[in-house]
Amino acid sequence: MTPALNKPLPEFEALATGGVKYTPQAYAGQTVVLYFYPKDNTPGCTTEAMQFRDRHKDFVKAGAVVFGVSRDNMASHDKFKANLDLPFELIADTEEKLCHMFGVVKNKIMYGKKVKGIERSTFVIDGDGILRHEWRGIKVAGHVEEVLKAVKALKKAA
Repeated sequence: MTPALNKPLPEFEALATGGVKYTPQAYAGQTVVLYFYPKDNTPGCTTEAMQFRDRHKDFVKAGAVVFGVSRDNMASHDKFKANLDLPFELIADTEEKLCHMFGVVKNKIMYGKKVKGIERSTFVIDGDGILRHEWRGIKVAGHVEEVLKAVKALKKAA
């Protein structure tokens, strides 16, 4: 079941770096930004992670928690997080449960071959666990600013 805009998220559990367990209930009362990206240590994903890192204090000030999500394992995430000095946790969705739940697994063509990949997407969940914003198939440039604007607007509306 893909979450629908302005509807509560179904219950789920995901493990993240730092021994963090993410469930919608664990973050009740806080805005959560889940950004899905294809792979650790690739150019676009590195740029996107650094942009979220560079604006992290603004997200925190706006009352939001940021999580990066990919199919990479915990060891890969730990390395990626350390290399880029990321101040937020990364969810290791190795079984693609979250990726399928949010409908971000897409067929892509890479080097002339059809492969399954993660479509770069971001979701904003409000403090009541309701999906308020979604961006799918995004370009990295300017995206973090757009997400931050949406998070700030949610805070004002609260």
